[in-house]
Amino acid sequence: MIEDQMRTRLAENWKSVVDDVQAATTAAKRPSDSVQIIGVSKYVDAETTLALVEAGCHQLGENRPQVLWKKAAEVEFPDQVQWHLIGHLQRNKLRRSMPFRPWIHSVDSERLLHAIVEEASVLKQPTEVLLEVNISGEPDKTGLMPEAIEPILERHLAEPGNDVVKVRGLMAMAGWGTDSESARRQFAETRQLRDELQLHTGVALPELSMGMSGDFAVAIAEGATMVRIGSRLFEGVLNA
Repeated sequence: MIEDQMRTRLAENWKSVVDDVQAATTAAKRPSDSVQIIGVSKYVDAETTLALVEAGCHQLGENRPQVLWKKAAEVEFPDQVQWHLIGHLQRNKLRRSMPFRPWIHSVDSERLLHAIVEEASVLKQPTEVLLEVNISGEPDKTGLMPEAIEPILERHLAEPGNDVVKVRGLMAMAGWGTDSESARRQFAETRQLRDELQLHTGVALPELSMGMSGDFAVAIAEGATMVRIGSRLFEGVLNA
């Protein structure tokens, strides 16, 4: 059971994050509803994740699909919960993941995109995905190189299944150890890449998933529509 003190702290953390995201959105002169908070619940067990939902967070992000499966088997999450897969996704994990109707942020290869199309087509299940871009160019990071994305997107648009699996935008993460200004530049480059893709392909790509607990404010300033926040939500809860 989750203690009342922990529930209270989760609710306080959630309100603090909502307030700070709203302040960053206002500072960027953007509409108040233009940024969605994805609560990254990889840090905690199923009961604590459910307590976060009860505090008001209905968008949940998991890095590993098998953790999502385990949590869903242990507790019953409300229907309004939307799952987001935000970590590297192996194709052999797709079949068991698709029934949860997740947004898939981390499409980091054309092979994975094809596999998602195959599974979604069999299920006749509309699926929304983001193409993950390695905007920092670090060799040990997952993600597509920026120059690879337009050809992949164009081939996807020309193939059967593009009506079932919709590419809705890009996901990016600032390079490891980057300072605020370096992160801002990388987020700006991601937005510019998205704008060029829209111009060249004629496809609307409204979503930019970028920014985490330490850099979401600069991500919002550069156009993020989804911020992935984990550690901020669980301050004073982990190891309590």
